[in-house]
Amino acid sequence: GAYSSLAGQLNGLDTLPSPESAISYPLAAVYAFNEVGKALIFSEDKMVDFKTQFESDLDSLNIPATLRESSMSYAQSVAKHILDWAGGDNYAESRSLPKHPISNEDGKWKPTPPAYMEGIEPHWREIRPLVIESAEQFRPAGPPEFDMTKGSDFYNKTKFVYDAVVNATEEHKLIASFWDCNPYVMNQTGHVMIATKKITPGGHWMGIASIAARSSESDLMRTAEILSLTSIALFDGFISCWDEKYRSNLIRPETVINEYMDPKWKPVLQTPPFPEHTSGHSVISGASAVALTHLLGDGFAFTDDVEVEFGLPIREFNSFYEASDEAAISRLYGGIHYMPAIDDGVKQGRALGNYLVSNLKTK
Repeated sequence: GAYSSLAGQLNGLDTLPSPESAISYPLAAVYAFNEVGKALIFSEDKMVDFKTQFESDLDSLNIPATLRESSMSYAQSVAKHILDWAGGDNYAESRSLPKHPISNEDGKWKPTPPAYMEGIEPHWREIRPLVIESAEQFRPAGPPEFDMTKGSDFYNKTKFVYDAVVNATEEHKLIASFWDCNPYVMNQTGHVMIATKKITPGGHWMGIASIAARSSESDLMRTAEILSLTSIALFDGFISCWDEKYRSNLIRPETVINEYMDPKWKPVLQTPPFPEHTSGHSVISGASAVALTHLLGDGFAFTDDVEVEFGLPIREFNSFYEASDEAAISRLYGGIHYMPAIDDGVKQGRALGNYLVSNLKTK
């Protein structure tokens, strides 16, 4: 069937410009994607290199110069429309908002080793979402009340994380590493601390979406549909999750365990620099799995080789839900989340994903 425009469906996005002369839509789409990408990402040179290679490939196809020029011109008008719309999402304004204040209240988040970085993106809840109505629309259950009296609910949930790391199998450690996707990993040598650039959690799921598009032999439009729906699920998923993180502002297991149980205990993974509840991996993986299952079906088996370039082996999954469940539980194996953050995060992400596929029409 015919595909539907996202104009009028995404918050604040109105009708896109129409071409004034004959164009190649696929060609214009690739040019527009490149222009928007170049404006939004840090690795601008990669988009420039892609365009150079793309135009070199076009030269061998003998596409008429007038068609290339009209397609490029139209692509620039679409890219400008999208970037003008993106400029109204409150991102730029949020760059100058105050940092997250550190609370000395029991149970509240404090910066974690080794870098003790400040809380990342405390105002992300104020970014305009794409499809959901507000950041708090899928507000999850709050975390258990902080109480480290031996035998209390919170104590038991903390001990569960402690034990998960102490008793971690090699497979558990591998799963934790495979889904780590922490772009803030800091390596300390003496007094020198260097950040390791790695893939982000969103980047990992966009990689899975790309694998799914290729393995299902999707054409350009089908691929655009798969990548678009997944990225929208990720975008709104992060807003929803960060809304709860800075509301509940919960202390991380590492801080609690070191203070109350064992000062020498370390998680398998480095604790990311923001509050605990809910688990970002659980939310965005849950939402992405719903989006991909909606388009490609349950039981879509795939080989995830996204982390190979970072030295990790491939993993095989029988469905997107199986992958998302593993991504969620990996945060327990890594020692960086209590179980309620994982369980409530999965529910939050799947509820958001179901809302998304019910309210956004791609065809």
